[in-house]
Amino acid sequence: MIALPHKKRLIHVTDGNIGQNHITVTGLFDFLPKDCIGPSRRTNGQTGTPIRIELDGLGETIETDIGSDRKSGKPRHHFRGRWWVKRFFQHHGVRSGDVLELERLEERLYYLRMASQQGLRNEEPIRVLEFFAGIGLVRLAVERQGMKVVFANDIDADKLQMYEANFAATDFKLGDIHDLRARNIPDCELATASFPCTDLSIAGAMNGIHSGESSAFWGLIKLLREMKSRRPPFILLENVPGFLMSHNGQDFESAMLALNELDYAVDAFFVDAASFVPQSRLRLFVVGRREAPGSSSFELIHSAARPQSLIQFIVSHPELRWSLRPLPPPPTRKSTLASIIEDLPDGDSAWWNQERADYFMNQLSDRHAGVAQGMIASRTISYATAFRRVRHGRSMAEIRSDGVAGCLRTPKGGSGRQILFKGGRGRYQVRLLTSRECARLQGVPDDYKITVPLNQALFGFGDAVCVPVIEWIATNYLAPEIAKLAGQNVKA
Repeated sequence: MIALPHKKRLIHVTDGNIGQNHITVTGLFDFLPKDCIGPSRRTNGQTGTPIRIELDGLGETIETDIGSDRKSGKPRHHFRGRWWVKRFFQHHGVRSGDVLELERLEERLYYLRMASQQGLRNEEPIRVLEFFAGIGLVRLAVERQGMKVVFANDIDADKLQMYEANFAATDFKLGDIHDLRARNIPDCELATASFPCTDLSIAGAMNGIHSGESSAFWGLIKLLREMKSRRPPFILLENVPGFLMSHNGQDFESAMLALNELDYAVDAFFVDAASFVPQSRLRLFVVGRREAPGSSSFELIHSAARPQSLIQFIVSHPELRWSLRPLPPPPTRKSTLASIIEDLPDGDSAWWNQERADYFMNQLSDRHAGVAQGMIASRTISYATAFRRVRHGRSMAEIRSDGVAGCLRTPKGGSGRQILFKGGRGRYQVRLLTSRECARLQGVPDDYKITVPLNQALFGFGDAVCVPVIEWIATNYLAPEIAKLAGQNVKA
């Protein structure tokens, strides 16, 4: 929220606001009477000292206050009461990205109106640079939210082949990011970078951000530095949770410091794809926002998005410039593993022959074999996924049967290929996940074309982002913040 002349404030509406019928008050506490904060529940008529809000278009004035958290006692982030917010939203057709204006008329009297119903939906879309573009799933996500990718880059020709099958790749530059020149990069509002996780993942050697493929991050920093005043106002980084832990946090610290030196204040949070799709895929995201040098801005709130490990890093690094923003809770996933499975007939060549399937069963530990036997004995068909792992010097298979697949990986050395186990009615079958099933686990619609061999597709999807996660971040974080900066002159 930003200050306006004549005692007015803007409030940007998110998906979370719409879904919960809430109007956010974060950033308004210096604009509202301090005594309007009340207990956690409206009990025995006890509330904070209410304020009155005239609702534009409804011809009525409501009274409300701000509740507090029952355990911590801290103020909540929205006005109390949903019924009046719902009526206001419905009357004005409020959507995510719209902007409300709250004006203070008197000491305890306010006026709520629409400031912009176009929000981020005006003539020009938000322009996006897609670095480490891979197979284009960031592009798929942001363009589904009305943004426009104006430049893309990746070093992998195999991934470009998948990209070109789905997008007009005239804006795609194949090559090493270190070789890009600022003069060839178009202006934009947002740059995204899902840089290689090879040296940051616990599945790898964890050599760090200064080594191997993950050092490509510094190619991005070099390019941003060369862009000077044309640097995008926002950047979005994505990587594995190991990014935070690499070299005891030193790699993450050096990366955030590098962004600070380019005038980006930083925010960081985790999102698990399992909130959106039946795949366990926790990822660390960083948003950089260009701001004039100054003090950090944040309120630390423990949540799934900012767990204790991240909060501890933030608290222990006050020298970094932070700019944290509240995030709504992620949605509750409605799909299960069974919903993404292709219905392959029993005779399909993808299913392993009996000898290979029996070998897989023999690789299961007693505990995992018990899970498999339980599935086989069931009267209904169910599915589980499995990875092969080396345990005590022996190759073993481990089953996951909770309706969620394990994290997709690139199939290096074969162990990264996720196995599908189908059991029930006294039978079982085993095969690898298909490329289409991997696409669905990343939230990719079935009209995305897969024209390459299985192994090539598995590399592409294993290295990619989960589409609905990026959409959620774009809608609930990036679009409203870019709108505030641009004065609602662009759309999302």
